[in-house]
Amino acid sequence: MFNQNLIKLKSYILAYRRQLSVGLVFLLLTNIVSLIAPLILKYAIDSLKGPIDPGLLIKCAAAILGVTIIQGIFRYYMRWILIGTSRRIEYDFRNDIFAHLQTLSRSYFIKAKTGDIMSRLTNDLNAVRMVLGPGIMHLVSTLILFISAWGLMLYLNWKLALLALIPLPVLSLIIRFLTHRLYTCSEAGQSQLAKMSAFAQENLSGIRSIQAYVQERAQIKQFQQQNQEYLKRNMKLAHVWGFFLPLMMLTSGLGLVIVIWMGGRQVMSGEISLGDFVAFSTYLALLTFPMMALGWVVNLFQRGSAAMGRINKILDTAPEISDTAQTLSANEFGALKPLKGEIEFRNLSFFYNGPDSQVLSGINLHIKAGTTLGIVGPVGSGKSTLLNLIPRIFDPPAGELFIDGVDIRSIPLDELRGMIGYVPQDGFLFSASVAGNIAHGLESQDMQKIQEAAAISQLTREVEGFSQGYDTLVGERGVTLSGGQRQRVALARALAIRPRILILDDTFSNIDVFTEGEILKGLLPFIKGRTCLIVSHRISTIQWTDHIIVLTEGKITETGTHQQLIKQAGTYAKLYQRQLMLEKLEQAK
Repeated sequence: MFNQNLIKLKSYILAYRRQLSVGLVFLLLTNIVSLIAPLILKYAIDSLKGPIDPGLLIKCAAAILGVTIIQGIFRYYMRWILIGTSRRIEYDFRNDIFAHLQTLSRSYFIKAKTGDIMSRLTNDLNAVRMVLGPGIMHLVSTLILFISAWGLMLYLNWKLALLALIPLPVLSLIIRFLTHRLYTCSEAGQSQLAKMSAFAQENLSGIRSIQAYVQERAQIKQFQQQNQEYLKRNMKLAHVWGFFLPLMMLTSGLGLVIVIWMGGRQVMSGEISLGDFVAFSTYLALLTFPMMALGWVVNLFQRGSAAMGRINKILDTAPEISDTAQTLSANEFGALKPLKGEIEFRNLSFFYNGPDSQVLSGINLHIKAGTTLGIVGPVGSGKSTLLNLIPRIFDPPAGELFIDGVDIRSIPLDELRGMIGYVPQDGFLFSASVAGNIAHGLESQDMQKIQEAAAISQLTREVEGFSQGYDTLVGERGVTLSGGQRQRVALARALAIRPRILILDDTFSNIDVFTEGEILKGLLPFIKGRTCLIVSHRISTIQWTDHIIVLTEGKITETGTHQQLIKQAGTYAKLYQRQLMLEKLEQAK
């Protein structure tokens, strides 16, 4: 029943050992009280042999009623504490899983599907909670009741008690045989649910493309196939479970048949009293539900074990990028502050997945603090990769990338990223308000900083035209905004934190030339004294920068100022001439 997958729950159980101990005390009291009623019933029935005393029968009935009430009170607190504690453990466990996900590197999320992760955080985690709550509660209750009731049955009539044990070997064989099947079927069903969740999530996220290409029927058909497979796997589980429960009940019933047959003969022969026989039969009946519950508990543990195995795959994934033994301590790093923002690449080469996937080669680049670097190059030349190395979105080799002369792998990751304002190409927005998105990197929604950043990003007029101003919700991934607006909100988010280093990765690609010019006018005073790196396919965006490099196939092929590169008549100059010609053609129209 127990599985190595569930070992990780030990620390959570120990953290709530006091609450669980109190709950188990109430569980023990509940079961002890439930064992009193058959003894009262035995006494009442045996008293009928002589002159009937109505007062005694009333007292017995009142005693049974009182026992039932007390048992109900104990059972309430038992369930309230144990089930409530399982909810608290679920709360802590879910927070820990989410916190662990936040530490994982981008490469993990490239491979993992969002729907699959969501399934593990919801359905799988609920299956684990069922083990911690009802599973443990009914398992312990069954063991206590089984031992206690059987002890009393041995006390009443040891021969009859031993005869009632005859079906137990059959029961153990049933549990052993079907437990593995339950685990396999549970894991298969949960895996398929994760696939179906991932499919639904991707489908809903890409609904505009699906509708644009009239693929609704095809997607519905695929979802039906996924759903059919989920049904098929769950029907297998239901088949095993449906076979399991009746066998458990049949085995328990065999014990009752033996007791009624042999016990009835003993009553007729005078070996035991009728009261003993009724009490014995009542104790055996008390074990009927626990025996049925045992089958349900086995199912819970197998489903929970399968679910925990899937969750463990997340927890066992170590972040590829993290602080190491070489990382400076808080005190050591504090002595270096404030960092100026000088960036240096020393013969840096970078590979994604081995020697056959080299992206950057022999990069030697020195960016002085407070200066601006422009980067251009064809698609796939390594521009974004170069930028992603600075905040360690991708991890650079040791000793090849430095900030203020310090290897960035020695800088605490939180400190490193805290000094960088990074605007990636996609400009992702959250399902929040405009103000909430801009203030994403701030400790609180400082409206002064939000409005200043929005003004530089040329958002003020448009935001003020929204129905709720800065409180306007932008929808999932900013769906209610245009591409240019999304990029400007993402830019404002980076500006709001007033970073030491500002990285703009093709941030103006969806913004018209006029608006871009207005943004640059406001941006120039802001970046004065800050180190800034700008990737763009437009020469107009970077021609004013202090220094420009051209990347080609992962190597720096040209370097200099705008004027110097024009004179070199290389790739940069050709790109500039081509863009000038396109602008003239546009103006001629």
